[in-house]
Amino acid sequence: MDMLNRPPMIARGVQRVRGVARKPLAIADAAANRLYTWRYNPLYQSGSLLVLSFLIMLVSGVWLLLFYRIGAPWESVLRLDDQWIAGRWLRSIHRYAADLAIVAAALHAFRMFVQGRSWGPRTLAWVSGWVLLFLIFVCGWTGYVMVWDEHGKLLALEGARLLDALPLFSEPISRAFMGDQPVPNAFFFLNLFLHVALPVGTALVLWLHVSRIARPVLLPPRGLLWGVTALLFGASVLAPAPLGPRADLLSIPASLDLDFFYGFWIPASRSLEPATAWSVFALFVAAACLAPLYTRPPRGERREPSVSPDRLCTGCDQCTVDCPYEAIGLVQRPELGLDHPVARVDPALCVSCGICTASCAPMAIGPPGESGREELTRVRSFIDAHPFGARDVVVVACERGAGGVTRAGEADGATVFPVRCIGHLHTSVVEYLLRSGVGGVLIASCPPRDCWSREGPRWLDERLYAGREAELRESLDRRRIEVVHAAEGERRVMRGAVALLRERVIALGAAERESEIEIEAECEPDSVGVAS
Repeated sequence: MDMLNRPPMIARGVQRVRGVARKPLAIADAAANRLYTWRYNPLYQSGSLLVLSFLIMLVSGVWLLLFYRIGAPWESVLRLDDQWIAGRWLRSIHRYAADLAIVAAALHAFRMFVQGRSWGPRTLAWVSGWVLLFLIFVCGWTGYVMVWDEHGKLLALEGARLLDALPLFSEPISRAFMGDQPVPNAFFFLNLFLHVALPVGTALVLWLHVSRIARPVLLPPRGLLWGVTALLFGASVLAPAPLGPRADLLSIPASLDLDFFYGFWIPASRSLEPATAWSVFALFVAAACLAPLYTRPPRGERREPSVSPDRLCTGCDQCTVDCPYEAIGLVQRPELGLDHPVARVDPALCVSCGICTASCAPMAIGPPGESGREELTRVRSFIDAHPFGARDVVVVACERGAGGVTRAGEADGATVFPVRCIGHLHTSVVEYLLRSGVGGVLIASCPPRDCWSREGPRWLDERLYAGREAELRESLDRRRIEVVHAAEGERRVMRGAVALLRERVIALGAAERESEIEIEAECEPDSVGVAS
């Protein structure tokens, strides 16, 4: 390989780390799918679970705020804790939802990193996601300090020690906690102000986080939503969050149980000098925010944004509607003599998922070399290379899911035709396979809640069965078509789906084979048998 085309060492390292991390993630996904099914798999819902926990914190926090007193913080929380009807469990669900928010945010960031959804047009979502995590963490920090028990005191003291190392304040903050005089009410007012103001900033950053996404899904499906809410409620009633002893600046508690989600950093921080602790934090922030630079694939492996030849576009507007990232718009091109608008792709927003390819009946738009026409060329070569019989099954599989069958090239005796995303699959490919005499076509996608292109399985289903452009012809025998949703680690699901479709194909008998196949399109003919 030429030295100039060789990926940098850091890129190879990142790819190796992702490859290692994908295995346990695939195992966890498959196990959760068996327990909850893909519709309610909480591992697929980490982002929406974060939003749910945020809403629970908002609702419960408004009620708790009515009872909080700046002049007597611990005592007001204690009185609230004594109200078991509308006090203790509400404070507990507020805290448990805050813990869930940290877990959900960490899982979401890990998943996006492993799946390579952290660079290019997704950079804004990646960086804003880390800002969201920081805001939620600081909001939780101030919430613990507001209680002013021994746990809150420890967070306040360590925070003051670190902030004193920065040239921000004229006097050290730590002086407020010497114990020679009560902590000023202004300190608790500041924490209260931040605790109320930060959620407003969080909501704004959340809007920014999803601003480049069409049809964002902010909440989990109803079953999971109410299930998680009931679980938090049950935990709050049966195991309410404990209230620690009142903070005493002149004493050191013999032992203290730290909240792991907001206090995990305390032991490491206390063992370091403030300058060293800030250096470690700065390195972590830099590594997180600069991930879009070092996680992008080497230049030769990056897929190019979609393009749309103006003279082939009919201006149907379907690709603009289907694009999950609002990267396509219609523009007028009168200088070309066209009396209708044509599709124009914004390369700064396009993630090269190829969903627009399957939405285009004329087979015009798509990533370079991967339009519907090139896809038909590829499937024709595929048919020529494999003399399929009338009882054979072809598996059209997503590269990133489907039990990983695309890497093996076969699935229990069925030959695999790989596609980058199942939403990239043009229905003409399915038509070509069936009219070539293939007994059955098994279309294997990622679970809809975990599609790397967000909406691939959704649009596939509507194109096959609901008449959405580019729709599959009504005349085709849909008994020979089966759609299965299988995650990367669900090879067992793929084996079962192949066996069931093969049994059905045998029962249906031989499929009719056409010697010359023409797929209708509205554009100029090409070399794959596409007729105008």
